[in-house]
Amino acid sequence: MLKEPLYVLAQPMITPQTTGVLAIVGACTIWGLSPLFYKFVAHVPALEVLAHRTLWSLVFFAVLLGAQRRLGALRAVFADLRGLGVLAIAALMIATNWFLFIWAVGQDRTTESALGYYIFPLVAVLLGRVVFGEALSRAQWVAVVLAAVGVCVLTLGLGTPPWIALILAGTFGLYGMIKKQVALDPVVSVTAEVALFSPVAAVILLQSWHSGSALAGQDAGTMMLLILSGPVTAVPLILFSMAARRVRMATVGLVQYLNPSLQFACAVLVFAEPFTRWHGMAFWLIWVALALYSASTFDQDRAARKTAKAAAASGTKVT
Repeated sequence: MLKEPLYVLAQPMITPQTTGVLAIVGACTIWGLSPLFYKFVAHVPALEVLAHRTLWSLVFFAVLLGAQRRLGALRAVFADLRGLGVLAIAALMIATNWFLFIWAVGQDRTTESALGYYIFPLVAVLLGRVVFGEALSRAQWVAVVLAAVGVCVLTLGLGTPPWIALILAGTFGLYGMIKKQVALDPVVSVTAEVALFSPVAAVILLQSWHSGSALAGQDAGTMMLLILSGPVTAVPLILFSMAARRVRMATVGLVQYLNPSLQFACAVLVFAEPFTRWHGMAFWLIWVALALYSASTFDQDRAARKTAKAAAASGTKVT
């Protein structure tokens, strides 16, 4: 005898873990393909695109929080001056990161932006060691050293440091380090950050309008794309925060490599950006470093879960 009706058995079983994995894949796919979007507005000055991205993101997040009746949480954030100062630094880091990414796409340097997001996890590991005293395994140290060698190879080969990649990785790493110390809901936190930068964005757009630059003469199609930069920014952040609550961080960390991989594909296959042998050597070193880092992360995650299961079985608490 069947214990459940056939229509119930026929329904797909979607677990929270499956939802989380789909969410992180969706977020990283949007991030990874975003160079295609920003290429369409490459004729608009990068600073102006950043301003639109900031203001329309604020509108999107404000509507979302309003629909969820959580605008009061945002007011509470602005009442805490000390916490607001921390978020202001975070806003500066993410605004710098967004601007440089937009500029790099417009200047046909998406390959370097992809390299930056490949390096970011290793920068985050290093910051965790230096700032928070987090222990690194031998494999993780080797990964950091290999990434450094890859950057040195590219610097020697091209005659100049890959500064776009380094700044993108550094600002995003610092942003993550700051956010680690902020005990706020991710959507509320990001909304506060774009709100803090919004006055600057408004000044940029007003100055553009006053000087008669691109803002005043935008066609309807370009203006629509600039408005869409809000959802393009907000949706993956929401998906990412959804995933972080449902799946293991080791899984989140591994799937995040989809972002720079898609950026790299856009740069080389779609934009036909140059990819020299020096790029090839550097990328291979960093890919090997990421493979070592990922393997070490999964080993640590597996060991932690085994310890937690053993503790649960024995009735002790793991801290």
